[in-house]
Formats: sequence, structure tokens, C-alpha cells
Amino acid sequence: MNGAEARAAIDRILAAVHVAVVGRDLPLRQIVTGLVADGHLLIEDMPGLGKTLMAKSFAAALGLSFHRIQFTADLLPHDITGGELFDASSQTFSFRRGPLFTNLLLADEINRAPPKVQSALLEAMQEHQVTSERSTYALDPPFIVLATQNPIELEGTYPLPEAQVDRFLMRLSVGYPTAEEEREILARRRERKTDEVAVPAVLDIPQFLALQRSAEDVEVDAAIQKYIVEIVGQTRIDARVEVGASPRGALGLLKLGRARALIEGRDFVVPDDIKTLAVPALAHRILVKPEPWIRGVRGTQVVESALDRVPVPKVP
Repeated sequence: MNGAEARAAIDRILAAVHVAVVGRDLPLRQIVTGLVADGHLLIEDMPGLGKTLMAKSFAAALGLSFHRIQFTADLLPHDITGGELFDASSQTFSFRRGPLFTNLLLADEINRAPPKVQSALLEAMQEHQVTSERSTYALDPPFIVLATQNPIELEGTYPLPEAQVDRFLMRLSVGYPTAEEEREILARRRERKTDEVAVPAVLDIPQFLALQRSAEDVEVDAAIQKYIVEIVGQTRIDARVEVGASPRGALGLLKLGRARALIEGRDFVVPDDIKTLAVPALAHRILVKPEPWIRGVRGTQVVESALDRVPVPKVP
């Protein structure tokens, strides 16, 4: 799939999602960029802003299977992975697949799951496989986790381990709709006379995988690679930071830059691709020291400072 075909495919995907989702152009483009880059996404925002609707709409538009898991404190690993069941008639065990076996998984309120469940999910996210008893089962591609997290309600939650946070390609927020968008949401609901929205499928799984592979053919100049390394390096030497962005963060920013270039119809990455995606790609990977944290410093400010300090390269 060349650049023009990829751009046309992205336009069809966004148009299909907009059948259900009003406005929200920035988060929708960020999500589709993450999906094309084949990365897991963490949406940190308040309830009721349409996160589940967005996930279901993208799954429908891309022709992907979809499961939603509501994470709770009493969840057990086999509740999401599945487990071995004994068949009395044949006197044998067989594996019953859990909801992890899907293409697009909505992990709702992921920080409510206990550590053992987080560990099972981490294996699936990183290795694209599930281990049950003594057997390992591969997850069919694509496998993408879209997780949600409430940034305010922390009672009864388990903070995500840094190792798991680092597996998310991007962290983003949805935000509230504008007044005009909210009026449109109400008007559409009145016209439909139902809560359900039918989103048309514009791609199938082979076409979506081809779209993902196309991003690997996008050219990245040596100056752009140096730019990424310098930005990530600045997050590590910032005096306010305990732990800076990891090499996985640099690789993630490279993947996202390629995906954005493809979405924009280019076969090469420009500095603006990196600048636009640096905060959602890196901010969640940074651990700020306690004193700056108390003063309100977050990973977002650290990445923005890094962008200010690193000169933008001139790419031929």
C-alpha cells in the first residue's frame, strides 16, 4: 500500500468512525496513528467521554474482532486469559480461550486490576502470547490493547507498574466536546432513537495489516533519528527527573513518526511528525522526582522542555 492509498484508507477509517463519534479530531487522529504504528494505547480521562464508543467504532471500521474487559479488584488471571477445562467424556483437558484472544481489546479502568492480572496482561502486550498452566498460546495479529484509566478516582486502584506503562506506545486524553459538538451529539441521538450506532467496515484484517506494514517503508533521515535520540536524552538529564524515557520510548517515537507521515500521505518523516507526537509518546515514561511532582511538574512539561532545548534539524 503506497502513500496515496494509505492516506485514502485513513480518510475512510476516520469518516466511518465519525458516523458514531462527533468531533474529537485530534484524539481520533492520535488513535489511528497508534493503531497504524501497531502500538498499545492508554487513554487517561474522565468517564462518559466516549472512550468505549471510540474503541468499538475503530474495531468495526477496521473489521477487527473486539472484546471489552471491565477490570475490577476481584479479577483473576484466568478470567482474561482463559484456562484449562477437563472434559469428563474424553478424560482430557482442553484450553478455553478468554477475552484476551481478540484483535482490539478495550481494557476498561485498567488500574483496578490486581498485580497478577496486570502480569498476565503484560505478557500478552509484550509477547503477543498467553501462558496457561504449561502451555503457551499465540495471539493472532493484530493484537492491540486500548486501555482506559480515571486520573482522579484512585481509591481501590493499583498503580500500573512502570514496566507496563512503558509498553504503551502512547498516552492520550479525549477531553470534553465543544458546545457545538455536544449539541450535535444530542441531535444525532434524537434522530437515531437508539443508543446503538452502526459503524461501517471500510477495511478487513489483511488490508489493515498491509496498512501497518506500509509504515515500515517510510524513510527516516539520519538527522531525524539523531533528533529523536537527543530529545529522549534530554529527558534523562533533566534535573527534575528520577527516570527518563527509555530506548523503547525512542523506538516508539520513531514508529509513530512513520505512521503519521504515512497518514499525511508522505513517504518520509519530517521534524513536525516527531514534535507533534513527542509528548503522547514519551511523557508517560518519565518518573518525576518527589519535590518537582509536588510543585506540579509532570512528564509533559519535561518533554516540552526537551523539545525547546533540542534544535530542530533541517532535512533535505
